[in-house]
Amino acid sequence: MSTMTTPVETMPDVQSSVDTRRIPIQKVGVKDVTYPMLLQTNTEVLPTVAEWELTVALPAEEKGTHMSRFLELLEQYRAQPMSMSRFCQMTAAMLGLLNATEGDVTATFPYFMNKVAPVSGVASLLDYQVSWTANAMATVDDEADVQFELTVLVPVTSLCPCSKAISQYGAHNQRSHVTVSVVGHPEHLQLDSLIQTIEAQASCELWGLLKRTDEKYVTERAYENPKFVEDLVRDVAVAISQMKGVEGYRIEAENFESIHNHSAYAVVEG
Repeated sequence: MSTMTTPVETMPDVQSSVDTRRIPIQKVGVKDVTYPMLLQTNTEVLPTVAEWELTVALPAEEKGTHMSRFLELLEQYRAQPMSMSRFCQMTAAMLGLLNATEGDVTATFPYFMNKVAPVSGVASLLDYQVSWTANAMATVDDEADVQFELTVLVPVTSLCPCSKAISQYGAHNQRSHVTVSVVGHPEHLQLDSLIQTIEAQASCELWGLLKRTDEKYVTERAYENPKFVEDLVRDVAVAISQMKGVEGYRIEAENFESIHNHSAYAVVEG
């Protein structure tokens, strides 16, 4: 058996052949790719692992795209600290690598913030799910117009105003997820500030580690600050619309009801 490797130049390039069905494909690429990323924050570089999706548009006359090049792109940027701006640069670079006129990259990863308990002052980490999405379109001057979207899922506490109003004591409360997507220039968007702004609109924010004095505080804080799911999305919308760099937003809140076997849900877009 021969162990000689066939020269690349003699191998058929099937995906570069012509397709005759005349059907363009809007998105083709790879998804559910687990790959490391060095996250550049305002103050430090943090190692994390992201779930990636990379796609490009495929013209009607092209049979296929070059799937391996998506992974080549990730490997090329793996050792570079990844800011939102560099993420957009990587997405623009993908168009040239894949000979494409439009493409999308999404990275979803856990993000940890150090939080200090409100009374005891003990510190702990709290995790948030963050997604970056960039859409790049080639322009006539061979540059790329890139639109960036930042999405973060923030867990909070919500307490029912109706339950508080009709009960002689107590009120039902629950953990809620507020998912906010904002479109804007990556140099103007601040992840920590966005998270803190969202948390400030809830009945109470969450902490990873609480002592008894802290538990008393968060229980009473939520009771004094009841919010319907409608209040939650509206209050977040008011606060987000005033943030620098936000050009558009979508706010989704889901309350995991403690007295029902279903969730309360609301969405605001602006």
